[in-house]
Amino acid sequence: MQNWQTLGLLLAREPAVLVTVARVQGSGPREQGAWMAVGAASLLGTIGGGQLEFDAIAQARAALASGAVAEPLRRFALGPSLGQCCGGVVHLRFELLGAADIAGLRERLAPTPLMSVALFGGGHVGRAIALVLARLPIDLHWIDSRDEIFPEALPEGVRAEHSDPVQRAVPDLAPGSRVLIMSFSHAEDLDIVAACLQRQRERADLPFIGLIGSKSKWASFRHRLEARGFTAEELAHITSPIGVPGIAGKQPEVIAVAVAAQLLQQH
Repeated sequence: MQNWQTLGLLLAREPAVLVTVARVQGSGPREQGAWMAVGAASLLGTIGGGQLEFDAIAQARAALASGAVAEPLRRFALGPSLGQCCGGVVHLRFELLGAADIAGLRERLAPTPLMSVALFGGGHVGRAIALVLARLPIDLHWIDSRDEIFPEALPEGVRAEHSDPVQRAVPDLAPGSRVLIMSFSHAEDLDIVAACLQRQRERADLPFIGLIGSKSKWASFRHRLEARGFTAEELAHITSPIGVPGIAGKQPEVIAVAVAAQLLQQH
């Protein structure tokens, strides 16, 4: 469940004050648009913690107690007075929300996707990656050739597709998609890589194509793809193994974090 959905559940029970980072000058703990919601005894989200957040919570709860926001936009200098060394200036917006505001929360607060990601494979690693990416502002297209491989309840922002053969889904991927390939078989992986390279040859709109596996797996794939007519320059577009270098763990959750970090670096 996304934070804006949780806020809707909160507002159905009680009013809350929405505190939003309206502007940042210099260095600040969170970016413009970051938000938290303050209820009488609840807190959702964060604007960066520290004394800034402590003071904002106090102002928000004072507004809840009085039923009105006395200072809708407030300037906070992050320096000696707040005990925070960021050194910048943060402007916070305070809004009193109730049940009538639930309908507009998604449009206002749902994060704008950073990127589109196409994930081929619903196995253990694929599921772990899907769970991590679902918590990020990423539009995830999850694809597998097997029936009933996907969980019954998909996270918000995740679209699942059954495609057999699996590589048939490649031409319809969103332009600009980052592709992750980890199907249940090397034969499928090879066909997906080939389809991605063919699309890249024709459209040049897949900025990242990542293949799970060892260096020896990629060496074997390279020879087979060369035999299919792909050049060394085209093959250089494939990243294999995937994940941020230096993370050695092979548990699905560790791989998922390393791959998510690599995607964020791509952005």
